[in-house]
Amino acid sequence: MDLPRIPPMLATPGVLPPAGQHAEWAFETKQDGQRAIFYLAGDGTLVVRSRSGEDVSAAYPELRPLGRALPAGRTAVLDGEIVVLDENGHSDFARLQPRMGLAGSPARASRLAARDPVHAVLFDVVFLDGRLLTGRPWADRRQELQALALAGPTWSTPGALVGHGEAALRATREHGLEGLICKRITSRYEPGARSRNWIKIRNMRTADIVIGGWLPGGGRLSGLPGSVLMGQRHAGGLRYVGSVGTGWSEAERAELARLLYAAEIDECPFSEMPAVAGAHWVLPRLVGEVRYAVRTRAGLLRQPSWLRLRPDLTPEESDAEVE
Repeated sequence: MDLPRIPPMLATPGVLPPAGQHAEWAFETKQDGQRAIFYLAGDGTLVVRSRSGEDVSAAYPELRPLGRALPAGRTAVLDGEIVVLDENGHSDFARLQPRMGLAGSPARASRLAARDPVHAVLFDVVFLDGRLLTGRPWADRRQELQALALAGPTWSTPGALVGHGEAALRATREHGLEGLICKRITSRYEPGARSRNWIKIRNMRTADIVIGGWLPGGGRLSGLPGSVLMGQRHAGGLRYVGSVGTGWSEAERAELARLLYAAEIDECPFSEMPAVAGAHWVLPRLVGEVRYAVRTRAGLLRQPSWLRLRPDLTPEESDAEVE
């Protein structure tokens, strides 16, 4: 059966809804992995597509048995997140990162799968047995998902708490989890849209940034980036939001240098030329995530620290534009 291609619904960064409205919301743990849509065709096969729609099935061979998790003939399109779990059962993006981008290298993907298997966290069903469920409320879709009883060696359906948002958020902080997703229980599924009916709350202040250039390091960092110049989308262009030069391991800095040299261009990609001397400009295609203290009135990120590259995101798919 041909299954409909459904891009994932996206959450808007925000804060907890007002306390008096918590009975109207469900709360789920925010996972730190790669968003994916899982297509179960009813014949035992599984196709996994990334947020951009790319077929990444070959990168995750240990997920193939999920295609047989439902009885023969039953079809489903599921929304979820691919993660690697650490010793405490928490998602660990650093362990997942080597697996991303391996759809064209199935042999290497299989070797890495034996060392650090991934896990599919399933939190929505948007198509089931010929029925498109995107127009149904979250509460109805959740009931359908739970009825499927999807639990296996490399996949699970985590619980969702209705009401009690403060307790849910506090629990994620106490257990060192990335954050919380708040979902309005009456909300329909909006394919490909970033909706205020889903709110994501991170337990640390972070931002997706696009690298527009870099500054050479000195001393032992000679030939390597000492810092990168950050941008965020604004009014159809790329607005400079500062530089970051901390947070990398030696191996990460060397890998970043390789990517930056390959992307070097002659012209500044920022809408306005930043006041930095000796910059090397690059095609604004690399997305990273940084931690920062506050955003200044000028729009710069203060005291940023590098967290990771985001190879799963394009500049257009990064978080909302700078205000």
